[in-house]
Order: sequence, then structure tokens, then C-alpha cells
Amino acid sequence: MPGKFVLTKSESGKFHFNLLATNGQVIATSQMYATKGSALNGIDSVRTVAEGATLDDQTTES
Repeated sequence: MPGKFVLTKSESGKFHFNLLATNGQVIATSQMYATKGSALNGIDSVRTVAEGATLDDQTTES
């Protein structure tokens, strides 16, 4: 089973999504969006950008 996006609406009427790993754990949480359409655009953006994302490791550990 692949990971999935879960879109929810808060009591204040704003929308946000979580990205769940295949084991059901939340691995990313979005900002709050005023509209459902904006949240869906955010999901599309993550799908597009994360595919080729690189790692910028700024930790001091070696």
C-alpha cells in the first residue's frame, strides 16, 4: 500500500492535510489553508516537488 494524503477540515473551517507513510504514521503536515482548493493545490505541489527533492543536512553530526 502506498502512502496517502489525508485532507481534513478544522472546527474553524480551515483545511490541512497530512501525508501518511505506508504504516499509517504521519510523516508531513501542511499549513492551514482557507479553502479546500488551496489545500488540494498544496497536495499537488508536494506530489510534484517532493519527487525530486534533495537532502540539505545541516546537522553537526558526522
